[in-house]
Amino acid sequence: MSLWRWLLQTPWIERTRKNHALEHATIHVLSRQYPERFLAGHSDPKGFWLVGDVDTVAVEAAVHEALHRLRQGEHHLAVHPGCGTNYLALASMSALAGMLGFAGTRRWRERWERFPLVMFLSVLGLLMGRPLGYWLQASVTTDPDVRDLEVHKIWRAQRGRLPAHRVETGLREA
Repeated sequence: MSLWRWLLQTPWIERTRKNHALEHATIHVLSRQYPERFLAGHSDPKGFWLVGDVDTVAVEAAVHEALHRLRQGEHHLAVHPGCGTNYLALASMSALAGMLGFAGTRRWRERWERFPLVMFLSVLGLLMGRPLGYWLQASVTTDPDVRDLEVHKIWRAQRGRLPAHRVETGLREA
């Protein structure tokens, strides 16, 4: 087993990846019901936070629907366009491309002359970052195999000034 595969299968990372998949699937389900509502999430090994002004009954129904749909093979629900992984990939690729464009320059004049190249490379980095972000979600930051995941508790809370829900999960006992 490769070091990478071993790392992704360590218990706390594996649980976080499963919760991240369920978080995304839940947001997909809720977004269909509340298309204009701001929704965001944050996953950890014990569950996830769902930030947004949504009724607790709707959150509970969406979590259970999302879990059911993931178990039925709708793995595309584990990937979400608003995920921070996408933003990280976009920013990283654009910054890397920009740095590459300025490589070897020492004077401001040289940098200014290369500015159009840097802009072009940065846009190219953004174009490459989008599919990279989706690939990272599907391969690294989420795990849609949630057959052994179960929801323990869902409760309403506040995250600063924003209304939120905490969804606590765990793995089924063998």
